[in-house]
Amino acid sequence: MARPRKQRRQGHGSAWLWKQTGCWYYTLLGTKKRTPLFDDAGERIRGQENRQVAEKALAKARLADARHGESQTIATEDWLVAKVCSEYIQYCERGLAAGSISKNHRDGTVAFLNDLCGFCGALPAGELKKGHVQEWLEAHAGWRSPATHRAVMAIVLAAFNRAEQMFDVPNPLKGFKKAVAQPRLMSFTAEDEQALLLATEERFGNFLFAAIRTGLRPFCELARLKAEDVEQVDRGMMWRVYSSKTKKTRKIPIHDDVAVLTRRLMTEAPAGSGKPLFRNTRGAPWKPMTGVARFLALKHKLGWSHDPIKGRYSCYTCRHTFAHRMLSGFWNKGLGCTIETLAELLGDTPKVAFDHYGKEWGQNYQAPLWAAIGVDPHRAQAQKSKPTRAGTQVSNKPHRSDDQPPKRSADRQRPSRQRKRVAG
Repeated sequence: MARPRKQRRQGHGSAWLWKQTGCWYYTLLGTKKRTPLFDDAGERIRGQENRQVAEKALAKARLADARHGESQTIATEDWLVAKVCSEYIQYCERGLAAGSISKNHRDGTVAFLNDLCGFCGALPAGELKKGHVQEWLEAHAGWRSPATHRAVMAIVLAAFNRAEQMFDVPNPLKGFKKAVAQPRLMSFTAEDEQALLLATEERFGNFLFAAIRTGLRPFCELARLKAEDVEQVDRGMMWRVYSSKTKKTRKIPIHDDVAVLTRRLMTEAPAGSGKPLFRNTRGAPWKPMTGVARFLALKHKLGWSHDPIKGRYSCYTCRHTFAHRMLSGFWNKGLGCTIETLAELLGDTPKVAFDHYGKEWGQNYQAPLWAAIGVDPHRAQAQKSKPTRAGTQVSNKPHRSDDQPPKRSADRQRPSRQRKRVAG
């Protein structure tokens, strides 16, 4: 016999008594949050006998919520997509004047949000759909990189999040999934670096040379370095680096060859002069526009523009090259550093450093994985460094452990069966 279904004591949205506190509550439709009911004196309604008082208070609460919803709808009807974008641009302008927002972020905000307004700026903010934004992203053929999509959507979502926080404008893009971050796998080889330094003029060559050997962000860190940020200690030279991106300062050790270059540049821009150490041919600091234009011209000169791999090189590849060489032990006889050490040198968190570089290049991450399956983690390096005669090839067959039984082929088994027949 079927068990009778238990009847609910009251319907959804009605007042109910919580015996644990002895007070009356109600729950909004579509939610699980309990809200207490208050009488005319502002006191919580208590006791089983006050059901009618609780129902009256619930009716007043529903009426107040309806009026608040109507006023909020009227207030947000005037908010267009263009108004949301304009408000965030003004916020970035104030932040730039106060020094809390970088100029690059302000410039990117102005460019991307104005482009969005040209696409759907006249649309009411409440009618904007995620499909509209996705269509806008796909309409730009030059935005092929997932990193570009992430940067664009970070600004768009920040604009609508601020409108929701400051002006109670519902965010129509809440839950929009940004493109997945891709690991940084582009880096210069030693031959690429040599070709770059020989093909460019001295000042830009010094800039690239230092960027590859320090891993600093090219324009917001390295281009702003001054003689006051250089410190000489017993072990060598250290730089005090301030990042306008993270708003933090860190101290990093410097290679001896970069230290020699730094001392020479300090004679041209000594402490107190206000000049950065790395300047362009006109004596001005390197900026993203001038640096990118110079690097593009350099790639065209070397014939890399149409190369599927080298055509993707940029000034930021210097930073990726530093991370690759640190994790692979390029300057430390093949002993790679840890993710935590790399994160401190780069000014990133260990998670960001691991996601961008560690999964592909981190020896200290991959070596335990090889050791766990019984393979010497340094075997590949030993085979790579082992000298071979000209014209010979190194076998790529996988190593067979001693506990693995050998496989016998059919050709080896057939003679043994023939010998048995003769013996019989």
